[in-house]
Amino acid sequence: MPAYVLCIREDAVRDPAEMATYHRLNRESPREPKLTPLAVYGAIEALEGKAPDGIVLLQFPTVEDAQAWYNSPGYRAAIPHRRKGADYRIMIIQGL
Repeated sequence: MPAYVLCIREDAVRDPAEMATYHRLNRESPREPKLTPLAVYGAIEALEGKAPDGIVLLQFPTVEDAQAWYNSPGYRAAIPHRRKGADYRIMIIQGL
């Protein structure tokens, strides 16, 4: 059963240098072969409520695969920089 990681950036980036470090660390980590990016900071049309500043939607084969990616050493090393750079909500959603 597929799983999705939804990353919602609430407001504008507050520390561009920290976000640049976060992105660099993600690029330098080996690409997770089970990860399929579905949407990465594309245009957002809010139908109800305020639109967030940005959204990333990633697909994985299973919830366990999504958890393994999030808890991987490479991504765990990048997380502190993301947290310093901007406010995000991140969740795993089990698909159908």
